[in-house]
Amino acid sequence: MSEKPTKHTKVLIIGSGPAGYTAAVYAARAMLKPMLVAGMQPGGQLTITTDVENYPGFADVIQGPWLMEQMREQAKAVGTDLVEDHIQSVNLKSKPFEAIGDGGQKYTADSIIISTGAQARWLNIESEEKFKGFGVSACATCDGFFFKDKTVAVVGGGNAAVEEAMFLTKFASKVQLIHRRNQLRAEKLLQKKLMENKKIEIIWDSVVEEVIGDDEPKNVKGLKIKNTKTNEMSELKIDGLFIAIGHDPATSLFKDQLEMDNTGYLITKSDSTETNVPGVYAAGDVKDKIFRQAVTAAGMGCMAALEAEKYLASN
Repeated sequence: MSEKPTKHTKVLIIGSGPAGYTAAVYAARAMLKPMLVAGMQPGGQLTITTDVENYPGFADVIQGPWLMEQMREQAKAVGTDLVEDHIQSVNLKSKPFEAIGDGGQKYTADSIIISTGAQARWLNIESEEKFKGFGVSACATCDGFFFKDKTVAVVGGGNAAVEEAMFLTKFASKVQLIHRRNQLRAEKLLQKKLMENKKIEIIWDSVVEEVIGDDEPKNVKGLKIKNTKTNEMSELKIDGLFIAIGHDPATSLFKDQLEMDNTGYLITKSDSTETNVPGVYAAGDVKDKIFRQAVTAAGMGCMAALEAEKYLASN
């Protein structure tokens, strides 16, 4: 089998979501002819989000997959080379930078924008998968609004879980926080606020075994939970379930090549998307564990493209 010819680009964008597509739009309009490698889940986390009400510019509710399709078409229209491949290794020590795709295709680039995103951790039970987007969510800021005056449960015990539970009290009439241990990992100040909130009930030493609901129309009705100390099973009546057990950034590709924090998020310079390797930028959820919104990811994609343009001009 003959080797495929190497593909070279001034700007290689790894990953497609609001960050990657926005970076592509800005880089293409700067005449940099960017190449975007879409990865395993083209469009990223928004492709598994149904109703989007908080993306600026749309008065009516839009669908996550549709929004990503539009961004993709826009990136293409302004001149992005869209590639269906998955990068499996990179070498950031070489000049130009090198990346190898799944099928052995080699890419070289003068600059790289990393927008590989993050995935919410799930419980990985069958019934959870079944009701994803139909009452089971991993984002309270995205979906809390749909549970006005209803009962919801949050699974987790860290800062994210406590913050999600607090946020959900704005809409839900009751929030039950389910935690597998008998104490929370969240900051003490957050815990204090949580305990003082009348709408929140904590269910200690418990894990979710099954999500119960209807098939037609699909919706969540309750949970089967198990006490981790007594193994006793019980049922809860709820209308929605929020999983808040953390996110995993897709950064294994860059291990030992780029600076990351202790949870694997890429570290960038202050007010910048530049990593510790000049010419390599990180945008979106791959570096942002605080906001994690489509609009902030898009904003960072824009920043990364502008920074890459400046870098290329001066080199």
